Amino acid sequence: MPELPEVEITRRGLTPLINQTVRHVVIRNGSMRWPIPAHLPQTLHQQKLLNLTRRAKYILAEFECGTLLLHLGMSGRIRLLERDYPPEKHDHFDIAFNDGSVLRLCDPRRFGAVLWAGENPQTHVLISTLGPEPLEPSFNAQYLFAQTRSRNTAIKVTIMDSHLVVGVGNIYASESLFRARIHPETPAKKLTLQQCETLVLEVKATLNDALNAGGSSLRDFFGADGNPGYFQQEYFVYGRTSEPCKVCTKPIKNIRLGQRSTFYCEQCQAGG
Repeated sequence: MPELPEVEITRRGLTPLINQTVRHVVIRNGSMRWPIPAHLPQTLHQQKLLNLTRRAKYILAEFECGTLLLHLGMSGRIRLLERDYPPEKHDHFDIAFNDGSVLRLCDPRRFGAVLWAGENPQTHVLISTLGPEPLEPSFNAQYLFAQTRSRNTAIKVTIMDSHLVVGVGNIYASESLFRARIHPETPAKKLTLQQCETLVLEVKATLNDALNAGGSSLRDFFGADGNPGYFQQEYFVYGRTSEPCKVCTKPIKNIRLGQRSTFYCEQCQAGG
């Protein structure tokens, strides 16, 4: 699943569309995770795209009449095309602009989303209860320490909770915990303030490193320009089961936490 860096890379790749006007909208298959609103071809016709922002893993496309929410789901990708090329099998949704460019959503598994959030997207049910952005100052050691005092769940599961902090998915949770030298099974409430400070710093550093590398291309992710990311080449633990740790050479372990594969080094992260 595309995580925060991949969604942010996608958003950045779409910014040439800002200030362009919609020529038409095409819904080829509206049966996504939630049905694509049938009114979008009429609602967005001749509307100017004012801005593109991101909240968690949602891209917010702000038009003159309101905001569209876009989510990539498990396998979705959004491409920016220079013209209206013939659609392929899993190309479900297009926004064509007057300059000839096209925003196209391809989603083989149809777990993505195209939803209308109206004039105040921050009140939308999918947005309103989200925690702070991990790269913003509000996500800091004091916040994480306070939020984990009553949580007995594993810290790996805890930092993937979007009500606590958004966008720290499975890949970047495993990588951040390794960098912080914290065992993923450590109960969240047992983290010290110092450990919280270290973890916050490593979450931010890991996400920034991924952004600088263009995200992670595992199976399905390519940016809006069609280019892959390269952060997977820098992984310390994710997807490296039984391979030697890059720090101590011990084999990387793989366990299940919160129904997700979790990768760690039992020696480097033993003190967590």
